[in-house]
Amino acid sequence: MRLDPRPAALALLLLLLLGAAAAGAGKAEDLHYPQGEHRADYDREALLGVQEDVDEFVKLDHEEQQKRLQSILRKIDSDSDGFLTESELSQWIQMSFKHYAMQEAKQQFVEYDKDSDGTVTWDEYNIQMYDRVIDFDENTALDDAEEESFRQLHLKDKKRFEKADQGSGPGLSLEEFIAFEHPEEVDYMTVRRTWRELVLTKALK
Repeated sequence: MRLDPRPAALALLLLLLLGAAAAGAGKAEDLHYPQGEHRADYDREALLGVQEDVDEFVKLDHEEQQKRLQSILRKIDSDSDGFLTESELSQWIQMSFKHYAMQEAKQQFVEYDKDSDGTVTWDEYNIQMYDRVIDFDENTALDDAEEESFRQLHLKDKKRFEKADQGSGPGLSLEEFIAFEHPEEVDYMTVRRTWRELVLTKALK
């Protein structure tokens, strides 16, 4: 895809970039369409960067906004050949996904760390998520199908929490919490293809 400085072309490229990202699943889709509601701020931050950069961008006049977009497109065009390849789009989308994953996890960490000691324990995670500490027996299935489904999900979360804990303390550090919330970003959490790799394979076909 050849770069085009015209506003319509810039807008089209933005749609292509974020449309590909929206075609994804899992964490990325949850961020872009929480509860089925489209987040316009996700689109802006995915292209422009952190919220401070977005706030600065919206204050610019139209001409300055176009200049900023052209500058971003040149960054995406990593080999500076005037064309955007699938590989370059893929790299940019990956960077956007990772940025959102890190920002979201950092914000959640503060909310989950109830005693502000710099770690999130399993009890604190439960209290933030469910307003109480939940403890299921791994070997005892529940009769109610819906409750049993929740038990299975909760036990999977607990195993992932334990896997993320690298023994730095009684709870998860920020880095470990990021590994728990976004295992696709951390090598020791998975040896299989990440959801992002699957997303990109589908989005760029």
